[in-house]
This record gives sequence, C-alpha cells and structure tokens, in this order.
Amino acid sequence: MRDFKDNLDRRLVALLQTNARMATSEIARKLKVARSTVQERITRLENCGLISGYTVLLSSAPEVEAVHALVMIAVEQQQVRETIKRLEMLPEIRTCFTVSGEFDLFLRVEAPRLEDLDEVLDEIAAIPGVRRSRSSIVLASKFDRGSVAGNSIPII
Repeated sequence: MRDFKDNLDRRLVALLQTNARMATSEIARKLKVARSTVQERITRLENCGLISGYTVLLSSAPEVEAVHALVMIAVEQQQVRETIKRLEMLPEIRTCFTVSGEFDLFLRVEAPRLEDLDEVLDEIAAIPGVRRSRSSIVLASKFDRGSVAGNSIPII
C-alpha cells in the first residue's frame, strides 16, 4: 500500500485518520507502545512525507441529511485545466479526481436537497468543455474512513 515501516505505522496512521488530534498518550495506550515511540513514529512519517499534513473535516448538522452524488465527466482535452478551475468555484463539489478511461474527471458532490443537487449538475453540464457526464446518487454510506463520526460521504 504505502511505504510504512511495519504494521505499527499502519495502525498509527489509521488512528490519526480517525482523529488527528488524539493525544499521543492515548495513541500509545491504544497501540500498547511507549508515548515516545508514537512521537518518534509520527515525526518520522511526517519527515519522510507519508504524513503530509492535518486538516479539519466539517460535519453536517446531524438533523440535516445531505444528498451526495458521484459524477463522471468527459472533458475536451484542450479545456481540462480551465474546466477544473470552473469546477473549483462550485462549493458543492467536495472532491475532483482526474481518472483514466472513458471519463476524465470524477467528482464527489454534496448538496442539501435533491433540487439543489439538480441545479449543481446543470451548472456542471453547462461549463464550456464538458462533453458529457454520468451521475449516480449515493443511497447509503456503509463505512467512511475519511469523515468525522461517519458524517460525510467517503473520500474515495
């Protein structure tokens, strides 16, 4: 998978992905190693670039269930960069991946209501350079390694 030194590195990263603010002492307790070992491992993983940063994940209000879609887009090759810049302007697009195959871009889109999602999909289709798209509405998330308490769509 990655250039982890051993299984302890993998377990450490998994805990940090769950909660990057977890105290070093708590991580050490969960991994059954010394706190200094955890600190050394984190420092090494940061220095070698396997951990490139930490971020804040915003959760939705628990009473509000957002609508999610996975969208594949075929783009005119000369307009990929400009298309991506325009997609960045739409806050409902949470993630944009370049992919190989029949489509060029893979988007993860989140909107508060189905009607809002419909509007965003129309906006995406109207961007110059977008030749066609295929959308799938997410019905349920079975597990999510990239969210706070399972509150958002997977980070694929």
